[in-house]
Parts: sequence; structure tokens; C-alpha cells
Amino acid sequence: MSAVDIVAHNVSKSYRVHRDGRSGRGLFRFRPAERFWALKNVSFDVRRGETLGVVGPNGSGKTTLIKLLARITSPDSGQITIAGRLMSLVEVGAGFHSELSGRDNVFLNAAIFGVPVGQVRKRFDHILEFSGLAEFIDAPVKTYSSGMFVRLGFAVAAHLDADILLLDEVLAVGDLAFQARCMDRIEEIRRSGRTILLVSHDLAAVERLCDRVLLLTSGEVAGEGAPSDMIEKYQIIAATRIPASGSNLEGGAVVLHGVSFVGRDGARPRTGDALTVRVSYEATALVDDAVFTVSFIWPSGYICTELVSSRSTLVVGHGCIVFDCPMLAMQRGLYTVDLTVATDAGRVLAKRVRAAPFRVDPGLIVQGDFYMAHSNRLERDPN
Repeated sequence: MSAVDIVAHNVSKSYRVHRDGRSGRGLFRFRPAERFWALKNVSFDVRRGETLGVVGPNGSGKTTLIKLLARITSPDSGQITIAGRLMSLVEVGAGFHSELSGRDNVFLNAAIFGVPVGQVRKRFDHILEFSGLAEFIDAPVKTYSSGMFVRLGFAVAAHLDADILLLDEVLAVGDLAFQARCMDRIEEIRRSGRTILLVSHDLAAVERLCDRVLLLTSGEVAGEGAPSDMIEKYQIIAATRIPASGSNLEGGAVVLHGVSFVGRDGARPRTGDALTVRVSYEATALVDDAVFTVSFIWPSGYICTELVSSRSTLVVGHGCIVFDCPMLAMQRGLYTVDLTVATDAGRVLAKRVRAAPFRVDPGLIVQGDFYMAHSNRLERDPN
């Protein structure tokens, strides 16, 4: 059994919150400070060489947990045990002095984590190349953008010989090229056998990089397990907190009532199975050129794919537009669905944002966002 690098046992952390004591007459009344519990009895461990992801909605305690592990702050109760040298990238500019140059801050940041100067000098060229900040390395970091801060901070943390690496939203800042370099570097660190704890809202990155995932909600552990299971659970929790928007246009000729999804033989939708989608509506006037669109939205807010109907004539009354899909290619997970009906010329008659959740159960399982139907054959070289 491998050693354990991080152990958190019943860790709790609270902060004092001062409420506005203004009275109705504009005077202030002094109220005692209240306690806000950012973390409540959180327990978990991370084994050596493991990558643990931490996900959850804003305010769930993720960053507080990282700060406790990095010893930036202390828990009110409970115990944290860390075996080995730890480096962290917790927030933009943490551990940097604004008046010093980027070069000086590389050495300062490393010194904070107990890294010898000789090791920093040996790795400095790699740090500089990875950050892409050669032009600015001797400028004061107070002139840096938030992206430049993170690039330099991640380059330092990822290129020095720490046993444990704590990363908080490092993939959220920076351009696509830098994010790709971060992903590749994290993969290299994983293969080297070091321990990583990654906090991120980038669920695709969490699923790709992490061995296990810890789900936090309201400062408590809501689940711990396989990345795909915890990400799906997080998506379900998040979906219940997003209100639907029934924006049928006032005075419009069409009202959208709802949408239903049926998999093969009436079962729930699964990757690789046939799918039937029914959108119910009511037409209050004759529409000659109606086009229905069903948009499937990833949790990130981007459109995953759409179903678009042919041009149809709607007579006054209730009806349904039915989409028959021979194979559902979307991977398992929870999506939201937007509904739109518009004229052929693009004038929107009715629209419902987040009209329904759409859950895809595992069927044909592959890595990635989609299942692509395929077969294979073996051919021998005739030569």
C-alpha cells in the first residue's frame, strides 16, 4: 500500500462576518460578529503519486481548503498532516512582491517554500521558457496582468522539486496555448510520481487529470470517488440551482410547453442508443415557416449540439415536433436544454432557456465528449 502524503481529519474553518447594523433612521447599531463556516468537518486523504481533484460551486470551501493545506491560514478545529515538501499556486500574485521584478520574485517565491537558491538557479531557464515572459522578467510584477502572474507562478511551482503540488484554478487564467502547456506539464508531474491536488471549474480537465475527485458543497463533503461519478453529481447539484427561463414571447404566435426524451424501448437516454425528442407547443395563429431548434448545453454554457427541424406549417392548436435520432453520440453526463421556434427568416417566435435538464446514462463508453460510431478491420501488407 502506497504512503499517504495528505491527511485531513474533521477540518473546520470559520470567519467572522460583520452584518450591517443600520437602523431605519440611518443610525448604526453595533451587532456582535457572526461566524461563517467555510469548512465543516472535512476529512479525506491523498496517497503518494495520486492526483485529487476538488470541485464544487462557488462558496463551497475549495479555496479555503487549499489555503489550509498551504498553511496560509489555520483550521479552527481538526488536523491536517502533510508528508513532504509542498508548493502551491493558490491565487493570483500570492507570494509575489509587487515592487520586485519577475526575476527577483522567482527566487522569493521559491524561498517561501524552502527551495534552495542553487536549485532555483539550475531551473531558472526552464521556468523562464515555460512562462514565456522573457521580455518582462526584469520588470516590476506590479506591471503584470493577472495572466502573467499565473504564468510565472505556475512555472515556478511546476519546475521545482516539490513532493506535493497544490493548484487552485491555474487553468482559468491564461490563453489557450498556456493552458495546453499547463495540462502537458501536469501530466508530466503525474508521471513522475508526485502528488497533486487540483481545484478547478474546468470539469473536462479534472476528469482527464485526476484519479479521484472530492465534491464540496456549502463547506461539507458531498461525495468522493471516481471523477466521472463526482462530476455528474456536481452537475446535478448545479442544475437544481439554476432557474429555468420561460421566455415565450408576449403576443407571439407560438407557446412552447415543454420537451421530453425517450431512449430505446422507453429507457432513459444512453450513449449509443436511439433517442426520441418531443417538443410540445401551442400555435395561436397560422405559421407557415416554423423551424424548431433543441440546443443541448454543456455545464460550461457552451452549446454541445443542436437538433434543427425542417420548415413546418403550424395550424392553430396544440401539437408536437418529434425528432428521431438513430444514435445518441453525446457522452454520459447532465446537460441543459434550450428550446427555440423561429421563422425560416430567423425571427424568433418563442424561446425557453434551460427548459429541462437532459441526463445521458453510460452506454458505449469511450474517452472524450462524443461517441463516434465506428468499426475496424485488419489489413495485411501484400508486400
